[in-house]
Amino acid sequence: MKRVSIFGATGSIGQNTVNLIGRNRDEYQVVALTGSQNISQLIMDAKMLQAEIAVTSDPSRLTELRDGLVGSGIDVAAGDAALIDAAARPADWIMSAIIGAAGLRPGLEALKHGTVLALANKESLVTAGPLLMSEAERFGSTILPVDSEHSAVFQALVGEDLTTVERVIITASGGAFRDHPLSALDNVTVEEASKHPNWDMGQRITIDSASMFNKAMELIETKEFFGVRPDQIETIIHPESLIHALVGFKDGALMAHVGPHDMRHAIGFALNWPFRKDLPVQRLDLAKIGQLNFLEPDLARYPALMIAHKVMEAGGLTGAVFNAAKERALDAFIAGACSFTDMARIVDRVVDLVLAREGLQNASITLDNINEVDAMARALTSEEIAKLES
Repeated sequence: MKRVSIFGATGSIGQNTVNLIGRNRDEYQVVALTGSQNISQLIMDAKMLQAEIAVTSDPSRLTELRDGLVGSGIDVAAGDAALIDAAARPADWIMSAIIGAAGLRPGLEALKHGTVLALANKESLVTAGPLLMSEAERFGSTILPVDSEHSAVFQALVGEDLTTVERVIITASGGAFRDHPLSALDNVTVEEASKHPNWDMGQRITIDSASMFNKAMELIETKEFFGVRPDQIETIIHPESLIHALVGFKDGALMAHVGPHDMRHAIGFALNWPFRKDLPVQRLDLAKIGQLNFLEPDLARYPALMIAHKVMEAGGLTGAVFNAAKERALDAFIAGACSFTDMARIVDRVVDLVLAREGLQNASITLDNINEVDAMARALTSEEIAKLES
């Protein structure tokens, strides 16, 4: 029986993982489930899956969690230290789906124990890619990508020689404002940005999709996970979201991964790796689909893509700066403190400000340094946001 843990169990990735494990309950022993604010969902899933421990990242919700699980025999805990402790519990497979930079430390802890880390937390690779990959090698752990795009690349590379790869093409739906008048983007609302044309995701990632910051993160992840050069990484708009990525080889061949827009496909691949098992996802009817469309991304509409290439070329701690500025700018947009288009301008400005500081770009990638530049970037972003309000 495979021992599994789900970090970020109450989010969209976590819930899809719970769904797959719940369908084959007799194959898994659930060690830890973690969440944040949705305590009722965490309680329900912990009982259903008979988890050994349930953890909320919010210490103020511990009593609510404890009361909901009283008499169940399930341990409860709260706070950042509790997340680390839960990640240290022996498990064969751990889903890392905590949103934001908060997912890095539990992921690093899990890698120390020789586990398979199914990585859905983009921020881990963006902020600390070299550290994460080196720790996996050091402890004999395996990292499997769960983003649909990176799972697609991973699957296209099975049995292939990475030195024969010429390019990696990451597809993007174009988000909520793909066909929106460019001149009107300044005035789009949070509600409008929170509606994705294809995927059912949480609010933050859906807004990131609309601005293409989500795709910018995925470009950086591609560089860090697969070790390809920035100039080998491309983006193309694919409105149907059925081809998740393509890998081009030096003989001119393109290997495409085609599948439904259902995250259980990528999650299930990681959960069952190195085998393929039946998954409850739609089987595509290509004749009914009829055609697939592709468009060159408009960089005036999606400046986040240009910022991503700047970050990849700069390397070092620049990814941590980018992520922190992006998170803080998104907070500001949701709170009404900046416009939709302000987000990219602010992030670009903060990245430039930090790159101009001597020594930061080439500093070693350690948790202490990541935390330092993260705090610096958030402070600079807050200053830039304040300028908009003055």
